[in-house]
Amino acid sequence: MDATELKTILDNHKKWLASPDCGGRADLCGANLRGADLSGADLRVANLRGADLSGADLSGADLSGADLCGADLHRANLCGANLRGADLSGADLSGADLRVANLIGADLRGANLDFSCWPLWCGSKSVKIDRRIAAQLAAHFCAVACDDPDYQAARAAILEFAKSSHRAVELGLTEE
Repeated sequence: MDATELKTILDNHKKWLASPDCGGRADLCGANLRGADLSGADLRVANLRGADLSGADLSGADLSGADLCGADLHRANLCGANLRGADLSGADLSGADLRVANLIGADLRGANLDFSCWPLWCGSKSVKIDRRIAAQLAAHFCAVACDDPDYQAARAAILEFAKSSHRAVELGLTEE
């Protein structure tokens, strides 16, 4: 997709957000937006299902309520992006920068988060994840070195679950 066509779609989407009788909802389903600069873009409730956004700059973009199901966000910059309530199920977020991203209520079930940056603030509250992602988060928790007795008790309580992660071997959890 060329820059002119993308700008037209974004302009029409902005009009549609302001008044549903004007413009039109952004339909970028399956679009090739690899490496696109969409920093700060207003893509609320946009259809980005299956879009190739690998390497795209979506920093500060508003993607709240957007359909990103099955989208390729490999190495995308989502730093500070608003993904509240977005459908990211089945999306490839490997290597994505999610620092300060708002994931509240986002659906990440089936998403690939390998080598991405998980936001450690309230912006990941109420995010929907599947067993695979939960085990991966538990494995990373269990892989840190902390001699605090409360941490040790919490680690012992989830260690078997953490060992079911696809990252357990790399994190050295299977040798225990």
